[in-house]
Amino acid sequence: MNDAKSKTEREKTPVILVVDDNQQNCELLQAYLEDIVCRTIPASDGLEALKIVAETPPDLILLDVMMPKMSGFEVCRRIKNDPKNSGIPIIMVTALNEFGDIERGIDSGTDDFLSKPVNKLELLTRVKTLLKLKHLTDKLERTLAYLREIEELGRINDPEIE
Repeated sequence: MNDAKSKTEREKTPVILVVDDNQQNCELLQAYLEDIVCRTIPASDGLEALKIVAETPPDLILLDVMMPKMSGFEVCRRIKNDPKNSGIPIIMVTALNEFGDIERGIDSGTDDFLSKPVNKLELLTRVKTLLKLKHLTDKLERTLAYLREIEELGRINDPEIE
């Protein structure tokens, strides 16, 4: 019984993918996130992040912008262009602060920005807000799917319903 309960609790625990090519930055973000109930998965570059997202989509992504192999902009664009994963909130974490960089991030689909050095309170506030929004969006999607299913069953059982 305890095993089933702990499995259910684990399934409800939000998963946050932390993507940064600098291991110290990645560890710092993970340490900050210890103040909220979540599980973190580190990734050291964009290609690794895309692989993780494809295998086990997280509930939220903290994404560095300047990385080797593939920029955070490109990673974000690929995730947001995939209908299966487009609903995953992405917070870009960047030292870039030019308007053009912000515009490029928005064009790639990011949901929010955090500037480096990251302020812990700001990080936790934004993460909590986006996780809550994701939870509510997922719940709404499940409810709508359930209603469509009921509607379809009604049509099957009563062919006169249009």
